[in-house]
Amino acid sequence: MSTITFASALNRALADAIATDPDVLVFGEDVGVAGGVFRITDGLAATYGDDRCFDTPLAESGIIGFGVGLCMAGFRPVAEMQFDAFAYPAFEQITSHVAKMRNRTRGSVTIPMTIRIPFAGGIGGVEHHCDSSEAYYAATPGLKVVTPATVEDAYLLLRAAIDDPDPVVFMEPKRLYWSKGDVDLDDLSARWGSGSLTHDQVLGRAAVRRSASDVSRAATIVAYGPTLSVALESAEAAREEGWDVEVVDVRSLVPFDDETVVASVRRTGRCLVLQEAQGFAGVGAEIAARVQERAFHSLAAPVLRVTGFDIPYPAPKLEHLHLPSVDRVLDALARLQWDDDPDTRHLEAAATAPTAAQAGAGTR
Repeated sequence: MSTITFASALNRALADAIATDPDVLVFGEDVGVAGGVFRITDGLAATYGDDRCFDTPLAESGIIGFGVGLCMAGFRPVAEMQFDAFAYPAFEQITSHVAKMRNRTRGSVTIPMTIRIPFAGGIGGVEHHCDSSEAYYAATPGLKVVTPATVEDAYLLLRAAIDDPDPVVFMEPKRLYWSKGDVDLDDLSARWGSGSLTHDQVLGRAAVRRSASDVSRAATIVAYGPTLSVALESAEAAREEGWDVEVVDVRSLVPFDDETVVASVRRTGRCLVLQEAQGFAGVGAEIAARVQERAFHSLAAPVLRVTGFDIPYPAPKLEHLHLPSVDRVLDALARLQWDDDPDTRHLEAAATAPTAAQAGAGTR
């Protein structure tokens, strides 16, 4: 075991993929000589040559379009979009070609491309440097979407994404790049090389990161990517309130592991979904719907969500107000009807709120 950073695990995954597969190419803005904005590709060009890891022009649509052509020529490209909100110029290429090429050609042409996107907040970035764009990709048929939340998963999920025959959008939580964990990367690398670990064993599998033992006072928090640490911290804080919280890390947004998530909710009887992105039409809404459909008769309370607000990411000094916090999670947990009494606060609020006619009075 060695204590390494999240960024180092990603770097090792890329290095191992390049070393073991001559068809793997890594490219993007500043990924070559500079080693990337977050130094994820540091040393790759020097070690493996600038024909395996190289810089591209500042043209996101060109990067992805180039990647599609490489896939058609038999390569396995790994393209980096430098920041989440700068990836949108490539969205047309991703939705129209990357996601649909297998279907369009009846399976004769595959796009084994990995699209790395640093995403979400927590670093105090200014406009276009912080965004939670996972719902756009998750809602696009033909794409797989994953996001690691641990150092070990940074390695495993990236190796799986690169090996997968379909396009994978790989969402990297920026705030986790400097987080650390104890991982034996040599062992993981050896197991991957021997075939005892494969992409089929990793993609589409959620993980229970914290188990609940007292199911009479239990709840499940479903989280992914940058919110897993908030979920785990909240679970520890919830013990003081007498709640035993189980935490499920989704890991793979598409394909989604219904079995693990639903099994946890059926054990605990309560569910809270946590995401950093805006609440409306987010991935958390899809998770909540799937849980409600599959575990309705096990639920002691409605499925609730804690999300970012329905606004663009705020300025750095206000970002902490937008991001889900332990306090907000505990407030939501308190609404999960622990005493079997219905939560009527929304009805009370509606009773005291002005009607539409009253709200519009005096505006003309």
